[in-house]
Amino acid sequence: MRASRLTLFASVALLALSAGGALAQQAEGPRLNEHVRVLASDEFEGRGVATPGEQLTVDYLVGQFQALGLEPGGPDGSWVQTAQLGRTRQAGPATITVTANGETRALERGPQLLVSSDRPVDRITVTDAEMVFAGYGVDAPERNWDDFKDVDVRGKILLVIVNDPDFAAPEGHPVADRFDGNAMTFYGRWTYKFQEAAERGAAGVLVIHDTAGAGYPWSVLEGSSTAPKFDIVRADPEAERVPAQGWIQGPEAERMFVDAGLDYAALRAAARTEAFRPVTLEGVTMSIDFGQTADRIESRNVLARIPGTAHPDETVLYGAHWDAYGRATPVGDDDIYNGAVDNATGLAALIELARLFKAGEAPERSVVFAAWTAEEAGLLGAEYYAANPVWPLETTVANINIDSFLPGAEASPQIVVMGAGKSETDAWLERRATEQGRTLIPDPAPQAGGFYRSDHFPLAKMGVPALFGAAGFTGHNEASRDYVANRYHKPSDEWTSDWVMDGAAVDVDLLYLVGRDMADSRDWPEWNAGAEFEAARQASAAARR
Repeated sequence: MRASRLTLFASVALLALSAGGALAQQAEGPRLNEHVRVLASDEFEGRGVATPGEQLTVDYLVGQFQALGLEPGGPDGSWVQTAQLGRTRQAGPATITVTANGETRALERGPQLLVSSDRPVDRITVTDAEMVFAGYGVDAPERNWDDFKDVDVRGKILLVIVNDPDFAAPEGHPVADRFDGNAMTFYGRWTYKFQEAAERGAAGVLVIHDTAGAGYPWSVLEGSSTAPKFDIVRADPEAERVPAQGWIQGPEAERMFVDAGLDYAALRAAARTEAFRPVTLEGVTMSIDFGQTADRIESRNVLARIPGTAHPDETVLYGAHWDAYGRATPVGDDDIYNGAVDNATGLAALIELARLFKAGEAPERSVVFAAWTAEEAGLLGAEYYAANPVWPLETTVANINIDSFLPGAEASPQIVVMGAGKSETDAWLERRATEQGRTLIPDPAPQAGGFYRSDHFPLAKMGVPALFGAAGFTGHNEASRDYVANRYHKPSDEWTSDWVMDGAAVDVDLLYLVGRDMADSRDWPEWNAGAEFEAARQASAAARR
């Protein structure tokens, strides 16, 4: 039976008394709903980076934080941290051809293949490049895995399988659980595969799409493909980014294997073994030519702060991304990707959390509220902050990430924990969730790599413990399945007048109590033994003694 809002409120009220009045006020669904209504309105045009919608969003957030009495949390007493980003945008059609057995055929960008470039140039041309199947495109020495061996792939276009080598491996298979089983690791992410290909000098890399391995259908990729692409400004982009990168539909990739006289199914099976070596698709080449505009822009992370009374140099960080996709590929007559659930709801929660902290006693540690830019472009606002922290990462207690709440009158009795088991932050969340009568469950769709696809990840790579609880997205209820299938990253992710946010308000109360516990504690959550970020945190242990 689903716990009612009233039951949870009663539990939280008792908790507030046991916590010495830590919950001076409760989060309010109507407040959350109003923030979402404004931020997801057509006036904000999908909150696109470097668009008029960015200015409206920044102004709204700063105005809310100012009205609540917070201090600027950015550098030099400002409300924003300016992030230097590179931007590329499609300019005209793409010409993509495959030549095999003396015959050339064209591929259409969009339905068959998606290709773009993060290189800051106006034209990308790759001519008659050999095609090489590189398995999963993974080099992970700590897991004794190397798909590349000593094969030179410079100037080649790589075809790689989405996800990790052990994804969906049959029970008892030698590769089973070599990575994290069905839970995608960073090696399974397309961002990693692009990066690895660039470091090896490839001319291009195409991830072979399948819905199970990617975690989303082709329509999600295609719908956002015409939106501008962003990257942080890099010192040597030619060394760090391939000329052409993207995705290819599974049947189109398989046809190229057939053209080369290869058995695609057999090669996929071989790619799950340590002995795999890259395989050239003999006699098959690809040419790619497209124009783009490339420039540099400035975008902004919004930062607000409540200084700690006893330990102001120690920080509990709440974060939520402010961007959606702006105006992109129309669906029907609608080209505004409003991003109501993803992530106007997170911004609303961030503002409400700030209100709750200001309503109570000042925290002993400082609390920073960060609204990140360019998450949808690759977690770039958080990436920029991780490289240029305003508040030291060594003494950042934890990063509590807020990315999407579903509307509804009731809170889910289950809370999905992305990256469950990776850090001690789980225990902090579980303690308060249990007092609300709720339980934690691991990510029901670990193959999608949700832990590596949100803004806590760039800071986690630097060692900061991360907590990402996705209440409502259990995978076991109709609302979450419907949202992912029909509105995620689409213009239909819109606010409507029948929205209520009472269930999300209970979630905000929970996140407040967890952050408040951390802010008034002398403890430091750690990564659990074996977590991939443990060594990075241990390297700065002296700063926390």
